[in-house]
Amino acid sequence: MKDFSNLEKRLDIKFNNRDLLMQAVVHRSYINEHSGFKLGHNERLEFLGDAVLEIVVTEYLFYKFPDTPEGELTNWRASLVNSKMLALVADEIELDDYIYLSKGEANDKNSKARQFILANAVEALIGAIYLDRGIRSAKKFIKRNMLSKLDNILANQLYLDPKSKFQEKAQEISGITPHYKVLSEKGPDHEKIFEVGLYMGEELISKAKGSSKQEAQVKAADKGIKKKGW
Repeated sequence: MKDFSNLEKRLDIKFNNRDLLMQAVVHRSYINEHSGFKLGHNERLEFLGDAVLEIVVTEYLFYKFPDTPEGELTNWRASLVNSKMLALVADEIELDDYIYLSKGEANDKNSKARQFILANAVEALIGAIYLDRGIRSAKKFIKRNMLSKLDNILANQLYLDPKSKFQEKAQEISGITPHYKVLSEKGPDHEKIFEVGLYMGEELISKAKGSSKQEAQVKAADKGIKKKGW
């Protein structure tokens, strides 16, 4: 059995019902291998935590920025609650040390799937905090771990995905709308790898590979942003 006292210290939260904290980090794959485990997996807590996170962030943005249009607030909120942000929070609080996983999932440390598992566990953790300590404690956790990052997100336009950011900058500086071309496709249909080029006019700015055209485009845009110093 894992010792959750250090995690509670890291969270600065003492749970009344530590089973809620434990259940927040139990992945479905673990239950599949340990059917006699005393708790269920974390998906119901994740469902609850997702809703708590969204309303807390939405309320904060609504009152903090009374003159900001809905569209911008939506982009800002997305940057605060997306899986990349949640996985970052999981890393900061070292949640990976406490996740209950199947042997196969436990060995797959650096995959995208692992990042999603950690992101979902953060949402489940928020759900557990809400049930055990109430909305005030949930807000405190969200403010300290997510909302504290908003200034940096706004200062560096991190609320824009790389494709949107590159397009905005390209149009602002050069008056050119960038476009993408598929340069190659390799592999069988279920494991196809696409290489995509990012162009401004006829100039190739960058190229990248991905398991989908969209993924390759995002990576190419990210490379383009770095190359241009945007």
